[in-house]
Amino acid sequence: MREVAVIGTGLVTFGEMWSKSLRTLWAEAALNALEDAGVDKVDGITVGCMSPGLFNGQEHLASLLADELGMAGVPAMRVESACASGGLALRAGFAEVAAGLADVVLVTGVEKMTDVDGADATYALGTAADQEWEGFHGITFPGLYAMLARIHMQQFGTTREQLAKVAVKNHANGLLNAHAQYHLKVSVDDVLSSTMVADPLRLLDCSPITDGAAALVIASLDRARELAGGRPLVRITGSGLATDSIALANRGDLSELRAVRLAGERAYAMAGRSPREIHLAEVHDCFTIAEVMAVEALGFFERGTGGQAVDRGLTSLGGKVPVNPSGGLKAKGHPVGATGVAQVVEVVTQLRGEAGQRQVEGARVGLAQNMGGSGGSSVVHILEVA
Repeated sequence: MREVAVIGTGLVTFGEMWSKSLRTLWAEAALNALEDAGVDKVDGITVGCMSPGLFNGQEHLASLLADELGMAGVPAMRVESACASGGLALRAGFAEVAAGLADVVLVTGVEKMTDVDGADATYALGTAADQEWEGFHGITFPGLYAMLARIHMQQFGTTREQLAKVAVKNHANGLLNAHAQYHLKVSVDDVLSSTMVADPLRLLDCSPITDGAAALVIASLDRARELAGGRPLVRITGSGLATDSIALANRGDLSELRAVRLAGERAYAMAGRSPREIHLAEVHDCFTIAEVMAVEALGFFERGTGGQAVDRGLTSLGGKVPVNPSGGLKAKGHPVGATGVAQVVEVVTQLRGEAGQRQVEGARVGLAQNMGGSGGSSVVHILEVA
């Protein structure tokens, strides 16, 4: 298997982009990544996108977008794993380069979510849940994560204040990210007094509806060295993918995110790394409880202590393992198909030492964890400075 490196990154500012279409957002991010990499040709394109049919009335996305970029004829594929679609797109591109099927691949993620109203967006997102056992009965993702939060609080003593501090931290980080959807400082009191969505989760515990796109150019390590131009080379050293039952009712233990744990273990094994060697992490904080459970499943903190870690500042910038320096899904935004790619853009930016005020000092090994639904799938990647 060949070694693979990231040679280019591209991002658009996340938010409610009323004047831009899905294809426009995607092309902007893709062109930014190609320019950053210094290439104008690729051997393949992967697109992570959850639900363009429901959000935009558009399928057959890979061919459409390749043509939009003037690359009709280039092999292209769209992959889907709910909110983990972006992470899966990177894994697919990584596999192509590692296997020798391609030397340079454009990895992308996109979602244009504001073309529909709130009810239709809720329906589209809800298709990532088990329709027979969950959707039919009217539950949505805030309700599913609220159940996970209740179990975690009951079993481990996690508090509402600890969950609120996840939002406070990530909004503080988002203030330092020009591409974030929200540049909004919030306090624990702000979170605890925001509108109740699904007890115990309030509005400021939840990630927003977002339009956005992100892109990476990846290449074989030999090709990457030719194109590096003096910048630090960032290798993808670990890739892990796992699934779990989509329906919470079918899981054996609701106090952990099993797919995250398994994907993390597989990525660590491939990279030859352990959790204590990770300098920063971008994790899937679609709700505040998701970050608490993810940092436990990834082995950064013992099971049941994720809330305490936030309380002690261990996941803040300057802490033991800074988590979501980008602002996370909570503040940066969550265009679901783009999220997994955007997480890796942030990790690469950090490892290159180009993150400005949110730079994690001495960062040389980073991790990105992307998740679908309420934990029915997860993708983990580990990246390192070559």
